[in-house]
Amino acid sequence: MSEVKLAAQTRTEFGKGAARRIRRDAKVPGVLYGHGSDPIHLTLPGHDLLLALRTPNVLISLDIDGKTNELAIPKSVQRDPIKGFLEHVDLLLVKRGEKVTVEIPVHAEGELAAGGNLLEHVLNALPVEAEATHIPEAVTVSVEGLEAGASVLAKDITLPSGVTLAVEEDAVVLQVLAAQAEEAPEAAGEEAAEA
Repeated sequence: MSEVKLAAQTRTEFGKGAARRIRRDAKVPGVLYGHGSDPIHLTLPGHDLLLALRTPNVLISLDIDGKTNELAIPKSVQRDPIKGFLEHVDLLLVKRGEKVTVEIPVHAEGELAAGGNLLEHVLNALPVEAEATHIPEAVTVSVEGLEAGASVLAKDITLPSGVTLAVEEDAVVLQVLAAQAEEAPEAAGEEAAEA
């Protein structure tokens, strides 16, 4: 997993007006918390943060006011619902070697058995526990040849070393559904005429 370095400044102004001023300067307000310490209110570079957040569970190395370096992972990201720009970010303070619980994306590969079957993602992201500096970007599951009614459980997924499940082993992650046959248009017309 890659580590992204960002320069951050502590902030002392709070509220809507201060947040708007920060965003006008192409920056994003944020909060760094964790390990029982007091929350640190930060101003982060908007474009660099946006690029960093494209990677799920990215490890961010924060240079705060040029004095301290802290490691963090994104916990909560608020975006403008229409324009999509970042409004606020909550960062969780982590230490090297510390285990954290995160959700990693599940990717399916391969072709299902013939017959128009459909693959349903019951869990789009798999909750796992991993070392903060070694969080996998995603897990890939082979669905090659699975028939309707088959399912992939959490315990069936091969995880990288040092990563453990943070969900019940019997939780369904993927399942294969039989395609629904559409009713013939003539039969639908006859039923309507009888009613």
